[in-house]
Amino acid sequence: MIDIQPVLEIRAPDGFALWPVTGAEPYGFLQLSGALSPAEVGTAVMSIAACNDCEPDDGRPPRPADPLGAFLHGLLTMDDLFASGGLRITDTVHGRTLLPGCCNAMDERSDWAEVVHGSGRASFGHDPSPLAERLGDRVRLTVDSERDDSPVIELPVVRLRHLLARAERALTDFTHLVGPWAARHVPDHAAAITASVARTLAVQGNA
Repeated sequence: MIDIQPVLEIRAPDGFALWPVTGAEPYGFLQLSGALSPAEVGTAVMSIAACNDCEPDDGRPPRPADPLGAFLHGLLTMDDLFASGGLRITDTVHGRTLLPGCCNAMDERSDWAEVVHGSGRASFGHDPSPLAERLGDRVRLTVDSERDDSPVIELPVVRLRHLLARAERALTDFTHLVGPWAARHVPDHAAAITASVARTLAVQGNA
């Protein structure tokens, strides 16, 4: 069986106390869906905010003094937001998994359209360097194109389209959790956080 899930790279939660988060290995992946617990939603929002926690040097207003406002400042004020992650493809029959590589962003899911509708080829980060190639009516997914002995996953294009659509629904379901979570834990910033998270993940209709 082959499945595709949207996954977010997690930042280390050690010492984080602005809201409840789960214990997680740094730089591991959290699967995003509508089934996450409130603490898992908090972990995802923390990781997305941490990805964009940088000093304002582009004309943005100065960082607030309070810890919550300071941590959220990049997420709420930057035009170009970034979240590490992408799509995880698992082949449970053969025990193979394709993961997004380093520097791959959640909003780069649009590159999959090149595989099914465009040039027929797309890559998704490095270390590892996953590669997707269309070969007629099938798609070959290479787990790490830098390795001559890399495992591969193959599936029909029709099946890939279906799985990609399901992954998008899972992401949308996740963003539907963010609003209620934010209203409870960061009520003064709830609407802005909800819109920024949806924009970072390139989920339509939730901004």
